[in-house]
Amino acid sequence: MSMTRRAVVMAVGMAAGVATLVAGVGRVSVSAEQVPAVQAQQRESLIGAPDRRQGEGLGPFKTLAIRGVMLIDGSGAPPQGPMDIIVSGNRITAVRAAGTPGLPLRPNRPPQADHEIDATGMYLMPGFVDMHVHAGGSPKNEEAEYAYKLWMAHGVTTVRGVGLGPQDFSAREKDRSAKNEIVAPRIFNYQRPGSGWSEGDIDSPDKARRWVQWAAANNVDGLKLGAMEPTLMTAVLDEAKKHGLGSTAHLQQSGVAHMNAIKAARLGLGTVTHFYGHFESLLKDYVVQPWPVDMNAADEQWRFGQVARLWDKIHEPGSPEWKAYLQEHLKLGTVFDPTFNIYSAGRHVMAFRNAEWHDKYTLPSLMDFYTPSRAAHGSYWFYWTTEDEIAWRNFYQVWFKLVNDYKKLGGRIVAGSDSGFIYQTYGFGYVTELEMLQEAGLHPLEVIQAATMNGALTLMEPKGQTPEFGVVSAGMLADMVIVDQNPLQNLKVLYGNGAVKLNDETREVERVGGVKYTIKDGIVYDAKQLLADVAAMVEKQKRERAAKTTTAR
Repeated sequence: MSMTRRAVVMAVGMAAGVATLVAGVGRVSVSAEQVPAVQAQQRESLIGAPDRRQGEGLGPFKTLAIRGVMLIDGSGAPPQGPMDIIVSGNRITAVRAAGTPGLPLRPNRPPQADHEIDATGMYLMPGFVDMHVHAGGSPKNEEAEYAYKLWMAHGVTTVRGVGLGPQDFSAREKDRSAKNEIVAPRIFNYQRPGSGWSEGDIDSPDKARRWVQWAAANNVDGLKLGAMEPTLMTAVLDEAKKHGLGSTAHLQQSGVAHMNAIKAARLGLGTVTHFYGHFESLLKDYVVQPWPVDMNAADEQWRFGQVARLWDKIHEPGSPEWKAYLQEHLKLGTVFDPTFNIYSAGRHVMAFRNAEWHDKYTLPSLMDFYTPSRAAHGSYWFYWTTEDEIAWRNFYQVWFKLVNDYKKLGGRIVAGSDSGFIYQTYGFGYVTELEMLQEAGLHPLEVIQAATMNGALTLMEPKGQTPEFGVVSAGMLADMVIVDQNPLQNLKVLYGNGAVKLNDETREVERVGGVKYTIKDGIVYDAKQLLADVAAMVEKQKRERAAKTTTAR
């Protein structure tokens, strides 16, 4: 690593460390005077998207007709078709049968449209909702446009930023996206307590409540929490409920001993993201994880390697304690956002290090960030061992069981990716999450439900509002995904680079799939062109680096 890059990574790593401490037990270890400097540094590291250029997306139209498509409506209902989907402006106005399966489509079907998409033989779903995103920033990707276009190219039309970026950036980009001034998903702005205001540390219940009040008045939709002290956690969650703000928590290891998942849910936490807090709630012989005596949680290989050793320290799947735990969450209405994908390299690091999309779609700067580094968060492959991977494979089997058992009880599962770390590139990591939800035991229709309707419900319920997206039906916002292959048969067709398939007629290996169109607010985006834009960003950075290397010689 060059000294220049090392300095930049360390600076961002320190900023991330401050954010972790702020989220930790609710009392930050930096002074109030230092916080604005850190926030300014974060602001400068992430550039907002450019205004939407001419030709980037077609519409909205007075009338848009999507003809002859197979519909997967997001509710969990079986596919049906052929269907016509009629859109006026940014709203779906009709979902109609276009004919009878096995017979020619009915001719001259109304209405006469300003724009038509012949989707015969294709599949249409609601726009996907990614419930755990960050837009990056230097040194990974300086431009948010890179992440936005990768999400949109993979059918993601709504994101929950946790946070997307700093508060002022996130609020601004949220408004620009809502007006479709930029090519970006719809943004829900969740922030950590203390983010964005000028009154210093959140170090008392009164201050916690005042920050929530400030957030509600400043374009914040919800809270991204850590394992805060019980008095502070109680205050922020109670005040958030009063102001219609949602909540999600990464119950990190430094605080989970006093605020695990079930304790947080009892206080009103809406969503548990990742696995933190679940396993600690189910410990069998200990009240804290039995860490090795030479453990150092500040060393990320220790941190991420040892957590997988929890898999056999908890009450067994199916035990009375296991069932009681899930049943209490069900009663409390807790949402599980597992983000399986973001840790998946832990069970096979070589596979994700060499993922086939990296060369064309992963920025060299992002690939650098993934590379083993003591300074870059999530780049903890200092000497990753077979034993580490086996522990993670065992951990996943228990984690999968936990999530699927909760689903079987009627608990809500959503899809979030947390991409931009640990070899998970934006958009591609989201599809990996969908695949892993299926691996956990969800039927593909349940996977699509988690990725669409369930996310919309989770975002809108705290506001006391009925979702306007997440299901394809008349009256809903026109957020949709069209792919020319059956995603229920193979979720891999949702990857931007498609799925490999042998053509038995030509005996040639070909790639099929990849999202064809992403529609947001009735605006039709060519998903392949969005990917081409990303590929051009990657090539541009490669050329710039090559030129610098040549000059240096």
